[in-house]
Amino acid sequence: MKTVTIKDVAKHANVSKSTVSQYLNKRYEYMGEETKKRIERAIEELGYQPNIVARSLKQKSTSTIGVIVANILHTFSTQVIRAIEDACHEKDFHIIVCNADDNPDKEKKYIDMLRAKQVDGLIIFPTGGNRELYERMVSEKYPVVFVDRSVSEIPIPAIMLDNVKAAKIAVQHFVEKGYERIGMITTSIIRNVTPRVERLTGFQQALQEHQLPVVQDYIKSLDPHQIRKGLNEMLSLKEPPQAILAGNDLVLAEILNYAKEQHIQIPDDLALIGIDDVSYASFYNPPLTTIAQPTFDMGKKAAEMLLQKIQDADVKEEGHIYRFEPKLMMRESC
Repeated sequence: MKTVTIKDVAKHANVSKSTVSQYLNKRYEYMGEETKKRIERAIEELGYQPNIVARSLKQKSTSTIGVIVANILHTFSTQVIRAIEDACHEKDFHIIVCNADDNPDKEKKYIDMLRAKQVDGLIIFPTGGNRELYERMVSEKYPVVFVDRSVSEIPIPAIMLDNVKAAKIAVQHFVEKGYERIGMITTSIIRNVTPRVERLTGFQQALQEHQLPVVQDYIKSLDPHQIRKGLNEMLSLKEPPQAILAGNDLVLAEILNYAKEQHIQIPDDLALIGIDDVSYASFYNPPLTTIAQPTFDMGKKAAEMLLQKIQDADVKEEGHIYRFEPKLMMRESC
């Protein structure tokens, strides 16, 4: 089948090629309503599909950005992606989403692949394991924004929660409810993943500020498949914790599954707060107290920053960390 061209559309609509080109680029200033309708009908009747590759080469832009998340299973990740997509859609940009599974090798492959596809910029939830690659993008002035995590000494702007404050808010709430033996479980910090390290720091600082002991047996950093075993060890202690802070939504889900299997009553047997306001928090039985991240604001900010960097490679934001405020969602799990 013969490929339909702009010339064919122009002839069918009885207009010039440049008028069709203006229509396709949404430049309607000097175009009458009847002309727009004729071109629209011609495109529909002929089944014309714009040559995106050719247009990208001409405009030196694909109007596409890549989003590489560390782990798409996190509620936080999916909500931020949705906000990024909304913000990009308003500016006629498309997004390609890739999941790195917290694997630096996989992350590198996706960065290389997306750049080979000539996406205009990247939003990355970094694994932290590709420092040379991050540094090269900085030196090339390639538009990049980090989300959720920063990488030390890499001057790429990052959108992050005030993680220390999030943990402190949780401990403060536990203390106000009368709990003294307070524990925390987070996913592995083996690669110094920023939010996990910062939340642990905030947790320990808060205990000290409230003159409560920092009991190492009450603090665990584990891979998801180890969480139930670690929780069992913690709750089998002679004096087990009365309350636990779940460092993220994956940890919270593992704790809830364990509690159900072991017939542990929340909050009567164990109080619980999770960082990340999961979708089921309000209708779980009992409703779960959580620390919410402003995910949609964070995703919107990330998209706006990247689009600004795409338009102006010299925009002076490198290395700046934008912190967002956590919010306590008081329910009935403590």
